[in-house]
Amino acid sequence: MSRGLFITFEGIDGAGKSTHIDGLAQALRATGRVVTLTREPGGTPLAEKLRDLVLNDAMDPMTEALLVFAARRNHLQQLIEPALARGELVLCDRFSDATFAYQGGGRGFDLQVLNQLEHWVQARPGGLLQPDLTIWFDLDPQIAAQRLSGVRVPDKFEAQPVDFFRRVAEGYAQRQLLQPGRFARIQADQPREAVWRDVLAAVKHRGFLP
Repeated sequence: MSRGLFITFEGIDGAGKSTHIDGLAQALRATGRVVTLTREPGGTPLAEKLRDLVLNDAMDPMTEALLVFAARRNHLQQLIEPALARGELVLCDRFSDATFAYQGGGRGFDLQVLNQLEHWVQARPGGLLQPDLTIWFDLDPQIAAQRLSGVRVPDKFEAQPVDFFRRVAEGYAQRQLLQPGRFARIQADQPREAVWRDVLAAVKHRGFLP
C-alpha cells in the first residue's frame, strides 16, 4: 500500500484509546509502514497552544468550537496532509467526530454550525477529508469515571458530570449513524486483551494489516 491512510481513535476519556493507539502504531510499523502518531486538539506547536486554552480556560461553546477547528486547520495543513501525501499512515487520537460529540452532544452547540465549520476546514477538491477508518471506543460513562478517578488532575472536560459524557456518547452514536461505513465500534468495557483483538480485527478487516 503506497497511498496514505488516515485512522482516528475516538471515545470519552477513560475508554482506553491511548493504550491501543500506541499498540497499533507499533503493529503497523512492524509491517514496514511509516506511521505518524498525533492527537487533537494539538499535533503542531500552534495547535498545542490552542489545546491548552480549550482544555483549561472558561469560554462559551462557540469560542470553544472555533478554537478547536482553528487548531484542526493548522494540524491538517502542517502535519496530516503532508504525511498522507508522502504515503504515510496517520494515526490520530480524536478528530472532527470528537467536536460533534463534545461540543455538539456534550455542550449542546448548534450542529449546523459545526457542519459548516467542518466543511470550511476539511473540504478538499475530492470532497470532505475524513478518516479512512474511525475506531470508536464505546464505554459507559460511569465506568470511564471510575477508571479516571484519582488518576490525574482533571481538565475542564474530564471534570464534567456523568450526564455530560452520556450526551457525548450519544453524539458519537449519531455520527456513526450518519457515516457507518468508516466506523468500527469497539466495546471498551471488555478486558484489555479482548479490546486489542477487536482493534486488530477492525484494521485487518479493511486490509490495513495483513
